[in-house]
Amino acid sequence: MHIPHLHDWTVTPREAIALQKQLAGQLVLDRPLDLSAIRHVAGVDVSVREGLSRAAVVVLSFPDLQVVETVLADAPTPFPYVPGLLTFREGPVLEEAFARLETEPDAFIFDGAGCAHPRGIGIASHMGLWLGRPSVGCAKTRLTGWSAGPGPSQGEVAALLARPPTSAEPAPPCIGAVLRTRANVAPVYVSPGHLIDQASAVALVSACLSRFRLPEPVRAAHRAAALTAASQPAFPGL
Repeated sequence: MHIPHLHDWTVTPREAIALQKQLAGQLVLDRPLDLSAIRHVAGVDVSVREGLSRAAVVVLSFPDLQVVETVLADAPTPFPYVPGLLTFREGPVLEEAFARLETEPDAFIFDGAGCAHPRGIGIASHMGLWLGRPSVGCAKTRLTGWSAGPGPSQGEVAALLARPPTSAEPAPPCIGAVLRTRANVAPVYVSPGHLIDQASAVALVSACLSRFRLPEPVRAAHRAAALTAASQPAFPGL
């Protein structure tokens, strides 16, 4: 899969923040996605262990969710852990993995945030700009925002707001959704990344669920990306 190289990854944290602010204005977050036109959806995850990163992109058929292709890429981790700057830690190895794809997915679901991010551009949004395809963030924990939370039943959804409501601002901007994927199990945080709207992001994640908390594409990518001591590649000088 050919993707354009939008910018250099060798930046300082200060430069990374400035770049995020610049790129956030390019995001398209109001485009409905026609699920009936989707044939392949990819899950994306990265594992980091002892200075090494492994990216996994797993393509599943849709809507039957059968694995079609799995690609991996390994590289030294190039950026420190800084909350809100995950893309600069994982982006380089993801770029390598995306380039190895033979199947071109119609949409991507990332283990991470979309626009539900302090500067409105989490990893699903940032890499969505590189990919030029609809992308969705499906995070296991809340990075930012406020929510009253969904009810306990499977399928219940609550708005993720930019900040708590107040008398001065009773309806803060909605930046995502909190989705209960299994009854009485911790929810996931779904937000549009790029080229998709909020309702479509929730619909796509919901359509990719089975009996587990995480959608199947993300579960498959998480398993594929797992780094153990035995699986770590050797890099000269490390």
